[in-house]
Amino acid sequence: MSTASRLPQFVGRLASKLPVTVDSTVRRLAVLSLIGQTVLVVTGGAVRLTASGLGCPTWPRCTNNSLVNTPEMGIHGFIEFGNRLLTFALAAVAALMLVYLWNLRKERKDLFLLALGLLASIPAQAIIGGITVLTQLNPWVVGLHFLVSMALVVFATLLVNRAYGRTGGFRTYPLAALPGVLRPVMTAVALFSAIAVMLGVVVTGAGPHAGDADAPRNNLDWDLFSHIHAVPAYLVTAGTLLAVYFVWRRGIAGTFRSAVLMLLGVTVLQAVIGFTQYYNGIPALLVGAHMLGAALLMSAATNAADIARSSPVR
Repeated sequence: MSTASRLPQFVGRLASKLPVTVDSTVRRLAVLSLIGQTVLVVTGGAVRLTASGLGCPTWPRCTNNSLVNTPEMGIHGFIEFGNRLLTFALAAVAALMLVYLWNLRKERKDLFLLALGLLASIPAQAIIGGITVLTQLNPWVVGLHFLVSMALVVFATLLVNRAYGRTGGFRTYPLAALPGVLRPVMTAVALFSAIAVMLGVVVTGAGPHAGDADAPRNNLDWDLFSHIHAVPAYLVTAGTLLAVYFVWRRGIAGTFRSAVLMLLGVTVLQAVIGFTQYYNGIPALLVGAHMLGAALLMSAATNAADIARSSPVR
């Protein structure tokens, strides 16, 4: 029997062993994707904040003669190459997710397309990372690299919600009825969270942590854009507090209340970190914590808006 004739049989046998319902493995892979995308933000921050942005001075190889970092490159090469390796790990998780969803690709297009988007975005992210290195850490390219990571955190959050049946057309969780005003409020909170993150990228591009001592800056007024960046952050806080008021006033319980309280906690944490780093000379450790907070904020805001959109209106 030829190899060509064996292939359909192999695919058929493999498909017969894959789940026909959304099981615990699919859910765990979704959670792993979200955790992995968040960790990627942290390791990317570590690359920049430890001045390891050019730890691997070329791309796709780490050096002209080596695919991996070498001992001579020291800690900077180790940090930069470790961040690159995590991208491959996330690609493997996304590919495995697609395999497990193969029998559900028509019935659960929502899950399949989100997983496909995650997988397709990862090589794009790797290419942007390569351009970042080849342009000697151009701040606008570095910023784009970070924003793609934020988008992947959003996709992964939606994937988790859909996999667990909390939102979407296959929702199995009972959701409390919400006042109609909460849908647009939570959508606005998610939108202003994204704007705050985008403006944060501009602030970072004007700040001191470039990823390498010789890396260029965007030459914008850091202090001015820090204040501009704070405006959508204030609006996120206001929208979140309004949602908390409705939750308390109307006695809303369950998933939405948990989502709003989580969003409030992340928002307050981000505000504390942001003000502290502003008034203390932008220490690298706090900048890294603020980057992690940005990922958590995007996930929490997406989660709350997604749940509000799926909840019945009263």
